[in-house]
Amino acid sequence: MTCGCDTPQEESGCSGGESFALRVLGDDMAPEFNEGDIIIVEPDGALEDGSFVVALHAGEWTFRQLARRGEAWCLRAINPARQDIAELPLRDLSCVHGLVIQKAVPGRRKLTRHYIPRQPCPITSTP
Repeated sequence: MTCGCDTPQEESGCSGGESFALRVLGDDMAPEFNEGDIIIVEPDGALEDGSFVVALHAGEWTFRQLARRGEAWCLRAINPARQDIAELPLRDLSCVHGLVIQKAVPGRRKLTRHYIPRQPCPITSTP
């Protein structure tokens, strides 16, 4: 099964480029993301191999890791205990509706983690 975008963005309830939060359900993305964790999603984030994303696949929303397979892309669960979950092949990246940029564990501020690439600080030279 391959994916194009199954639902127009206006019908999905998401609009514009504002970040939004979702609660993780299930254990498909454990141990990195556990049930109950809160993820912050950036709709306009730059996608790359290994990014954690929210996508609409076969009419259902899913949270997976984006993976490149040669010239193609797929969505994959990362839980090693759930090898029964097949990779979801993508026809293109139009299914992907957001990039996970942060994870928070409710009540545990120190466990917050960021997933955006950090740019090095520019070095200024003094004459």
